[in-house]
Amino acid sequence: MEIHPITWVIPVAGLAAIAFALYLAWDVLRSDIGTEAMQEIAGTIFEGAVAFIRRQYRTIGLLAIGGAVLIGLVIALVEGKEVADTSIFGTELGIRTGVAFLVGAACSMASGIIGMYISVKSNLRTAAAARSSLVRAVQVAMRGGAVSGFLVVALSLLGVWSIFALYGGFTHPEQAPFLIVGFGFGASFVALFAQLGGGIYTKAADVGADLVGKVEAGIPEDDPRNAAVVADLVGDNVGDCAGRGADLFESTAAENIGAMILGVAVFRIAQSAGWPHPEAWIFFPLVVRAFGLLATIVAIFFVRGREDEDPMNMLNRGYWVTTILSVGGLALTTSIMMSTPGTTGANGIAPWVWFFGAGLVGLATSVAFVYITQYYTAGAWRPVKEIAEASKTGPATNIISGVAVGFETTAVTAITIAIALFASHWLGTQALPDVPNGGIFGTAVATMGMLMTTAFILAMDTFGPITDNAGGIAQFAHAEGKAREITDRLDAVGNTTKALTKGYAIASASLAAFLLFSAYIDKINLIQTNRGGPLLESVNLADVNVFIAALIGAMLVYFFSSLAIRAVGTAAQAIIVEVRRQFREMPGIMDYTQRPDYARVVDITTRSALRQMILPGAVAVATPIVVGLLLRQEAVAGLLMVGTISGVLLATVLNNGGGAWDNAKKFIEAGHLTDDKGNVLGKGTDAHAAAVVGDTVGDPFKDTAGPSLHVLVKLLATISLVLAPLFIR
Repeated sequence: MEIHPITWVIPVAGLAAIAFALYLAWDVLRSDIGTEAMQEIAGTIFEGAVAFIRRQYRTIGLLAIGGAVLIGLVIALVEGKEVADTSIFGTELGIRTGVAFLVGAACSMASGIIGMYISVKSNLRTAAAARSSLVRAVQVAMRGGAVSGFLVVALSLLGVWSIFALYGGFTHPEQAPFLIVGFGFGASFVALFAQLGGGIYTKAADVGADLVGKVEAGIPEDDPRNAAVVADLVGDNVGDCAGRGADLFESTAAENIGAMILGVAVFRIAQSAGWPHPEAWIFFPLVVRAFGLLATIVAIFFVRGREDEDPMNMLNRGYWVTTILSVGGLALTTSIMMSTPGTTGANGIAPWVWFFGAGLVGLATSVAFVYITQYYTAGAWRPVKEIAEASKTGPATNIISGVAVGFETTAVTAITIAIALFASHWLGTQALPDVPNGGIFGTAVATMGMLMTTAFILAMDTFGPITDNAGGIAQFAHAEGKAREITDRLDAVGNTTKALTKGYAIASASLAAFLLFSAYIDKINLIQTNRGGPLLESVNLADVNVFIAALIGAMLVYFFSSLAIRAVGTAAQAIIVEVRRQFREMPGIMDYTQRPDYARVVDITTRSALRQMILPGAVAVATPIVVGLLLRQEAVAGLLMVGTISGVLLATVLNNGGGAWDNAKKFIEAGHLTDDKGNVLGKGTDAHAAAVVGDTVGDPFKDTAGPSLHVLVKLLATISLVLAPLFIR
């Protein structure tokens, strides 16, 4: 089959992004590395991060190999020719699915490792740049984050494109998407454990460091006398960088594959109608993502500003350039690839115009969530100020206020997602009014539009832990006041960028979950058509099996979150005991005559995090399989529907509530809270102690359970897609 020439932008953009990431890495690595004291603490952080990643991914790698073998065997035994609807079936299909799983898992692991490595090389240089220039510090941190963003998204794009091509995508594009779903499952599998392990590590260390250091010992954040501080700084990298890199890798990979599966239905219609290049409907998701990468390359050069400017404005400027250029790329792609000679959409308007509108809905949803999250987590707005005010009367009122803010965020989140789904679905039906899947494909286009900005969003996310580490390095090395002032400003912005990335991930998970749910229904109906069985045209919640599965789906979200949060608490307890012991048995720590045993705390945190990540991960993987085997295919659809809705809403509560608690603490530390007489209630006051307690409650919410739920929602769908033949009677 002759493939549309525009599809060659996929490898070109992927390779260009890798080349640009190497340029950014060179630019960051040639920057000033600061004083000898800065280099020493940065080296310690690097050693701890590498040690954890090596042990974590050894464990995950063994689990992934076992999973690939099991999936390959299952597919080989149960999925015959009439199921796959391709010339590949039985043992060969099992082998291909297992290999795709391993490739997806390997790429996801590489994404996590890349994210961690670059961040620990950028933190030192950001701290050094902060001694002289705010703008240069912002650029170093952002470019360090962009290396991760470009490499992760390029790996995802090239990974899906390469395995699609190897599995016959250029000759039989209608078959290949069903053969590569294992790639998405492998990526989701690794991302779940990476996010869990890294999240448990970083928040256990953070909670232990804050409660013993700030509250009990009364010493500043990142004070070198606190034995848990190095573990805390290591945790920023293995959780927020490695974990989020793997998370967004699997998001883009799984959502691309889901959209390609939905494109198969339109491909068949286009082929029978004689439209030119019918395969374009399957390649469309990858081409759109490629243009998003190219737009982000240009946008990075717009992250600049004045020394007296708010750093958030510099980042927003680059984000808007990415968005505007993505609109142009989206218009070009839809107009070229969605050509339908002799066919018009509603009101005589060409179908590509309607689909372009659906893509704009996705981009608008991305922008909406960025600003919704900023509103709920940035110190300039009502929610964070409300929590800070509540801190005046103690930890209890701080926690009550934070929980209320978290619950409040679900309203605007649900309404925004509902509008996006309704609008993109309606636009899809207007584009292809005579095609049953037109509306669903409209939601797929919206999802792809939203994912166009992923590289820039991930760069802003990694900006957060880089600047957090930079502040710790400056504190450890007793850097001059200007450097610490700048790193504090960047850290506050970094907290917001980390939070808005989670908001973006929630929105993409919501749109993607609907997309993947639709792909699951498509695969079930394909199997049933080939077997001569009844089609799954609706999901009947009045059916007792479906209702039970839906109930289990909602339960899984809360039970999984409970396990993740409890894991942080268990690990934090061990750290708190150890730090207290060192303060008690090593009195010279407080006057700097004795060096705390940082390595001991790092080792305790590592062992606890790796041990605690297994149970929640196993529960997440096993639940949809057990439900499918016992209650069958329609019940799994019910589990996906309700599990997705519950997961999205709870993740919103955990992410935004936790982010608001964190910045309420920083709002107080910056001296913005005053009492009735105008006295500043800053560090060392009862209000600050209350805010620290609230922050420690929010830590496992926003950095462990919340981000892991993004992965869980998509993991449920990818497992169901791969193992659908098992669930059919």
